[in-house]
Amino acid sequence: MLDPVMRRLIDPPLNAAAKRWPSSISANQITIIGFGLGVISVAAVAHGTFTLAFALLLINRLGDGLDGAVARQHGATDLGAYLDIVADFLLWSLLPLGFLFYDGANAVAAAVLLSSFAMSMVVFLAYAIMAEKRGISTESQGKKSFFYMAGLAEGSETIGFFIIVMLWPQAFIPAAYSFAVLVYLSVIGRIIVSVKALEGDADE
Repeated sequence: MLDPVMRRLIDPPLNAAAKRWPSSISANQITIIGFGLGVISVAAVAHGTFTLAFALLLINRLGDGLDGAVARQHGATDLGAYLDIVADFLLWSLLPLGFLFYDGANAVAAAVLLSSFAMSMVVFLAYAIMAEKRGISTESQGKKSFFYMAGLAEGSETIGFFIIVMLWPQAFIPAAYSFAVLVYLSVIGRIIVSVKALEGDADE
């Protein structure tokens, strides 16, 4: 929901940085390094070192924006697009586990949150496949190598959620349930939009 607004804010400085970025460090390398820092952030959460986890997550997200800008500057590839989306989805799938290992009392809330994430990823990627098949494209979320379907809970909201629970880990359980509801609503909305967009196939 907030991604289009955030893109207008962060794209200009990222594009400016990409123009000066050394060609010796590729966009894919930025993605991989950023993901590695994200995994360390998960470990930091599990050990209760939330200041470190917060700092690493911010660097990870900076890398996530920079890799795309560098790719557009020096030539985007299918491998880069694949690594970018996989790194994002893997990180969002790992972070709730960090809170589970930090405190076993978070287990049910983490499971509900992971359930909502799994559903969101399935619906998101399934429609992206259909959009590619039909030649549908959009740049409402910035230029992507695949169709990006908007929803109530997108990247910006997910980052905001994890920032909140890293700053106030004691609020993880109510925050996780609340955010999971938002993700579930986003899933329902995406399914409705997808069905309406694809229902013409039933008449073929």
